[in-house]
Amino acid sequence: MNACKRLTAALTLLASSLLIAHGAMAAVSADEAAKLKTTLTPLGGERAGNAAGTIPAWNGGYTTVDPAYKDGGKRGDPFANEKPLYTINAQNMGQYADKLSDGIKAMLKKYPDTYHLDVYPTHRTAAAPEWVYDNTFKNATTGKLVQTGTGLQPQDAKGGVPFPIPQNGAEAIWNHLTRWRAASWHTSFNQYVITSDGKPVLTNDSRADYQMPWYLSDGQGKDGVYWSIRMINDGPPLRAGEAITGRENVDADKTAIWTYLPGQRRVRRLPNGCCDTPTPATAGVMSFDELYVFDGRIDRFDWKLVGKKEMYIPYNSNRVFTAANPTDLLGAHHLNPGAIRWELHRVWVVEATLAPGKRHVMPKSTYYLDEDTWAAVLGERYDAQNQLAKVMWTTPVVLPDLPGVVTVTNGFYDMISGAWFTGDIFAGKSEQYRVVPTYKDSVFTGDAMAGEGVR
Repeated sequence: MNACKRLTAALTLLASSLLIAHGAMAAVSADEAAKLKTTLTPLGGERAGNAAGTIPAWNGGYTTVDPAYKDGGKRGDPFANEKPLYTINAQNMGQYADKLSDGIKAMLKKYPDTYHLDVYPTHRTAAAPEWVYDNTFKNATTGKLVQTGTGLQPQDAKGGVPFPIPQNGAEAIWNHLTRWRAASWHTSFNQYVITSDGKPVLTNDSRADYQMPWYLSDGQGKDGVYWSIRMINDGPPLRAGEAITGRENVDADKTAIWTYLPGQRRVRRLPNGCCDTPTPATAGVMSFDELYVFDGRIDRFDWKLVGKKEMYIPYNSNRVFTAANPTDLLGAHHLNPGAIRWELHRVWVVEATLAPGKRHVMPKSTYYLDEDTWAAVLGERYDAQNQLAKVMWTTPVVLPDLPGVVTVTNGFYDMISGAWFTGDIFAGKSEQYRVVPTYKDSVFTGDAMAGEGVR
C-alpha cells in the first residue's frame, strides 16, 4: 500500500471513529446499497465464488423442501450422501493453517488423536423470504448506529439485516444479533456439560418458545424488544419445572430476564442478566454473552472489523438433527468429529476488546461471522492473563422450509480445564425446530411463566 492509500485509509478510519463518538454512524449511499442487487447477495455477502473455485457463487440458496418432512417433526440432511473431500488433523494442519481459526488450531493440537475436521463440498445454502431481502435493502440506506448511554444501538432499521454493508465491528455484531432465524419458532432439546474426564452430565431437558419482534410487522416490537425466549425444563429431576423468560432490547438497560424456581414457587427478575453473569438457561455453565457464540449487550467492548477471509467453519451440519441419540454426538472432549460437516466459506473477522472503564472476566475475544447469514459460527475468548480460555462454536443447519440457514447446537470447549458444554442437542427428540405462528407478546413475561413452571 503506497503512502497516499495509507493516508486515505487512516482518514476513513478516523472519520468513522468520530462519527460513532459524536452520535451516529451514517447509512451507506444509494449507489452502495444498489450492490445488494448486483455484486452482493440480498443480505450482504459476495455473490461471486472465489478464484480457486472452492467457494461457489451464491445462486439463491437452498429452498427445496423434502416432501417427506412434516412441520414440527424430525428434520433431514439434504447432503447426507456426500463424502468428505479431505480431513484436516493435527498432522496435516500446517498446510491449511491460513484457513483455520486460532481456536480450532488449538483444539487440533490439544486432542491430536481424536479431533479432526471432515471437509465437504461448499454449498451456499443461505436464503430468506423476499420480504426480508426487501427490508434489508431499505435498511442499507436508512439504518444507522446511534451512540446512547447504553452503547451503540441500531436505529431506523427493522425486518432484515440492519447493516448489510457494515462500516465497523459494532454494525457487524448487530447483524449477528438480529440475523434471520424465523419470526417465531419452538424447539425441544437437551444440554450437557462434559467433565474433564469425559463424563456427560445432563443439565437440561427443555422446550422453548422463541420470537423475534425484529421480524414482525411492527419492526422492533414493543419498546425495542428484538428477541424473546421462554424456556421450561422437564428434566433432569433436580431441575424439572424451572423456567426462564427473556426479552432482549436494543436498549440494553431495558432487557428483562425472569426465572422461576418451583421450590420457591416464585418468579424473580434477574438484576444482572447479561454479559459474564452465568445464565440459568445452561445451569450456570455458560455466561449470558456466550450463547450462540455471542449474545446480548455489546457495550462492555470496543468492536473492530478486522476484515474478511476464507475459513473452514461448521456448515450445513444437519446431522445434529438426524443423529439417533445424544451419545452419537458427544465425544469425551469434543463433539464427535464424524457428526460435524465443515465447509470453506468467507467470514467477517470481528475483534472485541474490553472498553475503558468496563469489567469482564474475558477481556478479549475474536468472532467469525458467516458472510451469507451474519451468524457468528466460531469464536475465541481470552482471559485476564491473555490465555486462550474458551473456544466458542455453533453448528449452522439448513432449513429449506423457512427458508434459511440457522445456528442451533452450540457450546464451548474450556481450553484450561478440559471440560466442555453443549446446548440445543436435538438427537432423540421427535420435535426439533418448528416454525410457528406469531406468539402473543404476553407469552414472554414473568407473569405468564409462573403457571408454566409448576413441577
